[in-house]
Amino acid sequence: MPTPELTLSHWVFLAVVVLIFVTIGFRRGVIIPSIAGIIVLGLLSDHADPGALNRVIFAAQVVFRALLNAGTELFPIMLVIATMVAMLNSLKAIGADQLMIAPLQKFMVGPRSAFLVLAIAMYLAAAFFWPTPAVALVGTVLIPVALRVGLPAVAAAVAVNLSGHGMALSADPVIQGATRLTSEAAQIDTNDLLPYTILFSAVCGLVAFAIAGFGIRRDMRSGKLQAAVIEATATPVTADPQHGTTSGARALAIVVPILLIGIVSLMVYRAIFSPATAIRGGDATALLGGTAALLLIASTLTARGIGALDEITTHIREGFYFAIRIFAPMIPIAGFFFLGNPEHAEIVMGEGTPGFLFDVGSYVGAHLDGNVLMMAFGMSAVALLAGVDGSGFSGLPLIGSLAGALAAAGNVDPVVLAALGQVVTIFTGGGTLVAWAFGLAADAGIAGITPAELVRRNFVPVLAGMVTITVLASFMMR
Repeated sequence: MPTPELTLSHWVFLAVVVLIFVTIGFRRGVIIPSIAGIIVLGLLSDHADPGALNRVIFAAQVVFRALLNAGTELFPIMLVIATMVAMLNSLKAIGADQLMIAPLQKFMVGPRSAFLVLAIAMYLAAAFFWPTPAVALVGTVLIPVALRVGLPAVAAAVAVNLSGHGMALSADPVIQGATRLTSEAAQIDTNDLLPYTILFSAVCGLVAFAIAGFGIRRDMRSGKLQAAVIEATATPVTADPQHGTTSGARALAIVVPILLIGIVSLMVYRAIFSPATAIRGGDATALLGGTAALLLIASTLTARGIGALDEITTHIREGFYFAIRIFAPMIPIAGFFFLGNPEHAEIVMGEGTPGFLFDVGSYVGAHLDGNVLMMAFGMSAVALLAGVDGSGFSGLPLIGSLAGALAAAGNVDPVVLAALGQVVTIFTGGGTLVAWAFGLAADAGIAGITPAELVRRNFVPVLAGMVTITVLASFMMR
C-alpha cells in the first residue's frame, strides 16, 4: 500500500486531535475545538469556490453537514436506547422492574455470594437497559441486601461498576450502540467486531475482578475493610395500587426478561446455525427496539389502563431525554472525527476528499514495519487518553478511524485493533478509572461511597486487565 502524501489539511486535523487531548487533560469540554477543526478543514478544502467569502460560506456549510452526518449515524443508537429506557420507566410504575430481580436476593447468603450475584445481575441488566438505568434498578434492590450479609459498601460498588460500566458497556452485546459507533468509523462490519469486543471485555473484566476480589478479601481479613452494620430488614417489593395490579406487575416481570433473553438467544442461534437467516446489524437493532416499544405499550396499559394514552408520552419523553443527554454532546465531536474516515469525509466535503486520520494513520503505520506489539500498545494508550474525558463514547469515532488506518498500513486485522480500542476507552471513561465519569459517580453514590474511593479500588485491577488484553490482541494480529 503506497504511503499517502500529507497535506496542510492532514496536519491541521492532527493538530486538532492533539488540542482535543490537551483539552481533555484539563478536564474541559471538547465541542468548541471539534467544531473549530471542522471550520478550518472546510476553509482549506479544494471543493470550496475561489474567493474568501465563498470559502467562509463553504466552511459554514461543512459544519452543518458534518453535524448532520454524525447525527444520522448516531440516531439509530439513540432511538433504541431511548425506547429501552422508556420501557424500563414504564415497568417502574408498577414495580415490575424490582420484581424481575428480587428473586436473586435469596442467593445472597454471604459476602462472596453477594459480590457474585451483584456482578451477574448488573451485567445482565446493563446489557439490556444500559448501565446507568440498570444501576438504579440493581442498586436499590440488591445492594442493601449485600450490605446486610457482610459485603463492604466499596466491594458492592466495585461489583456493579466493573460489571456494568466496565464489561457490559464496553462489549455492548445487546443494544450494540458502542460497537456500531466504532465499526462505522473503522469501516468494518458490526457483526465482525462484536465477538472481539465481547472477548476483550470479558478478559479485561475477569482479570480486574480477580485482582480486585483478592484485595477486598485480604483487607476484610486484616480488618482494614469492614462491612457496614445494617439491621433493617428487606422492604417487600409491591406494586403501587394506583399504577396497576400486583398480578399485572408479576406477569410483566416474567414476560419481559423471557422475551428479551429469547430474542438474543434467537440472534445467537441463527448467527451460528443458520447464517442465511441471521438477524444482524440494523435488523437486530430494529427487532430489539420494536419489541421494547411493544412492551412499553403493554406495561403502560397495565399501569394506567385508558390513562396510558397520556402517560406513555411521559415515558417516551424521559427515554429520549436520557439518550439525548448522553449523545447530544457527542454529535459535534463525532462530526469532526468522522472526517478522518474517507467515506464520511466525502459525504461532508465532496468526492475525492481524503480521510484525514486514515491517511495519517497509514503514514505512521508504514513506519511501524508491522510491529503488532507497538500497534496494540499504541492503540491502548490512545484509547486510555480518549476515555479520560469521562464519557467513554466520545472517543470511539477516533478509535475506530485510527484502527482502520493503522491496520491498513500495517496489513493487520482492523477488527482486533478496533475492539481493543473500544474496550479500553469505555473501561476508562465509561467508566471505571475516571472519578468524574457520570457512570462511576452513579455506581459509587448508590453504594454510599465517594467516586475517588471507587477509582482507587479499580485502578490496579483495571490497568492489569488492559495490559492483558493488549498483549492478547498483539498475538491475535500476527
